[in-house]
Amino acid sequence: MDRSPSNTRDTYDRIAAHFAKTREYAWPEVESFVADAPEGGRGLDLGCGNCRHAELLAGNCDSVVGLDLSRGLLETGRERAADHGFAVDLVQADAARLPLRDATVDLAVYVATLHHLPTGDARRASLDELARVLAPGGRALVSAWSTAHDTFDREDSFDTEVDWTLPGGVTVPRFYHIYSPAEFDADLAASDLTVHASEVSSGNCYATVAGSKG
Repeated sequence: MDRSPSNTRDTYDRIAAHFAKTREYAWPEVESFVADAPEGGRGLDLGCGNCRHAELLAGNCDSVVGLDLSRGLLETGRERAADHGFAVDLVQADAARLPLRDATVDLAVYVATLHHLPTGDARRASLDELARVLAPGGRALVSAWSTAHDTFDREDSFDTEVDWTLPGGVTVPRFYHIYSPAEFDADLAASDLTVHASEVSSGNCYATVAGSKG
């Protein structure tokens, strides 16, 4: 199992166009989070993929950054922004090393990405980075795939590969760390984030968080 960031990047570059076509609509949990947020400020879609959630942020924020490791996925986001008529600044970067200044993000969405980071250290570093860039009063929604999903029959966290099937039947393995709800809460508690709420919904762990505890 290749856990390197370069492998994750290459995997999603390979499947980007097909993957984006299956990700047309925003998640209801994200819609509710953004709808309840104050308007204005700077938004961040961390692990933005085809920018379906950046589009939501663009309707609420003054400006939006969409960040992803995969250049291929960023290109699908660029196409969506042009087709749907919203503005987003696209950045290729690792979620564990954000090229953003401290305390400059007012509203962030970090969904379906944390579980792709290859090590526990990288996942915790990404949570600390999110805390660093959130402005005072800023909020973020974090999610990860969970052992609570009907797909899994186990309680403890584990690493696995989940195949993506391209047209023609070619399969491309993708790394996942499947979080137990307890480990998800523990990683958040150990990070620099301030946790306001945590729950399991539709087989994913979700948390609403704010910036640094300090």
